[in-house]
Amino acid sequence: MLTVPNDGLLAIVKRDCPTCELVAPVVAQLAADQGLQVCSQDDPGFPEAVDKVGDDRELDLSHRLNIEIVPTLIRFSDGQEVARTFGWDRDAWGNVAGVDNLGADLPDQRPGCGGLNQDPSRLAELKIRHGETGIQARRVVIGEEEDAIEACYDRGWSDGLPVVPPTEARVMAMLEGTSRAPEEILGHMPPNLTPCTVEKVAINAVMAGCKPEYMPVVLAAVDAILEQDFGMHGVLASTRFVGPVLIVNGPIARRIGMNAGGNVLGQGNRANATIGRAVQLAVRNIGGGKPGGVDRATLGSPGKYSYCFAEDETGSAWTPLTMDRGLAAGTDAVTVFAGYGLQGVVDERGRTPEDLAATFATSLRAIDNINKFPSPDAVLVVCPEHERTFVEGGWDKARLHLELLERLTVPADDVMPGQHGIQEGADPALKGQMVAKLPPEGLLIVRAGGGAGKFSGIIAGFTVSSPNSSRPVTKEVRS
Repeated sequence: MLTVPNDGLLAIVKRDCPTCELVAPVVAQLAADQGLQVCSQDDPGFPEAVDKVGDDRELDLSHRLNIEIVPTLIRFSDGQEVARTFGWDRDAWGNVAGVDNLGADLPDQRPGCGGLNQDPSRLAELKIRHGETGIQARRVVIGEEEDAIEACYDRGWSDGLPVVPPTEARVMAMLEGTSRAPEEILGHMPPNLTPCTVEKVAINAVMAGCKPEYMPVVLAAVDAILEQDFGMHGVLASTRFVGPVLIVNGPIARRIGMNAGGNVLGQGNRANATIGRAVQLAVRNIGGGKPGGVDRATLGSPGKYSYCFAEDETGSAWTPLTMDRGLAAGTDAVTVFAGYGLQGVVDERGRTPEDLAATFATSLRAIDNINKFPSPDAVLVVCPEHERTFVEGGWDKARLHLELLERLTVPADDVMPGQHGIQEGADPALKGQMVAKLPPEGLLIVRAGGGAGKFSGIIAGFTVSSPNSSRPVTKEVRS
């Protein structure tokens, strides 16, 4: 292992650096006159005029000394660094070396080159080797004959699909996607109420296949599901079909390449798929929420793998969900909603807002059961062609919201148990009154989807909005 001199000079150089080539005669002079110790990052035969050059191609010495630029000249005294300069500056080199008019035939100054130890592809490896990852999670050693992906299956870390093995290098890279400290505790993840740190979320984001730039969105979503209002434990333990649905707003959705258009709730977009999956894996692996355990869904839903999409703000004439939720336009935010799978709303013939409102209201009435009043909350995803019909008819989102609530308020006598041959129904104590399918805060409307096709959709929720139920939570995205 290369060591630094107790007293004297050390130079770190590399052949692939024009400035190092330029100062090679000065380095050779100092080696001969003052016993300068020379180490090369890429070629122990450089400089040729120096008899013995240390081989730092593994970059361990450069890393320990935090070399940023080569050439670097350092003076040590009693084993401690007392002076340093980098690149080529005649006066600075002369001061460190204690030699006047050093390199008189060279230019006064020349910038150096980046040290190889600072290359991102090498820096992670060096930090791991030197125990500087900052990762607190226990490292699981995989046997030489063990397949890493199969090992993740065997240890119960998978949702049923292959996961990306969370190596130290991958977790470090994922943590680079956020300025939040790895040890920051976001909350306690149900059902085991395990402390959920940024680092633990990063590990699950790696396994889900996220890119580092997705991390702020993933963290905002986890922040949201850990809010008491969302009631993650109840969402998980319910026998219903629900899981967290993530709706992303703001410029960040476009910046990280999320899909808000065609096939918005389908496959094919990495950001949509992996951000939602990361949240689900975090619930599973951090909190212990696994099917057959606390997760007691009767049927479940494919959305329990991942359910994440962006609202199409750029293509919409309506205000975005963030404004409906009390935030300023253009805010980067994630709204989480405990939702079922998608219920299609098909109306290819409606030509007026009134036509479509009737279709939407009738479809919303079917949530859970046409007699179920009140019903769980709902997200109405309005496609571009349907939105266009409303806009051309002069309806904004607020008007649609109001019209739907009015159409979904009916005489309780019409939805009593036994009506329509159905034993489900409203509370008999409500006889003679009007009853609403949805409270005002229980209906969220977003615009998304492809430009062709008059097909909107409903994502029914877990419970009726109330202080004791799961309610939508919106969190701003932090870098």
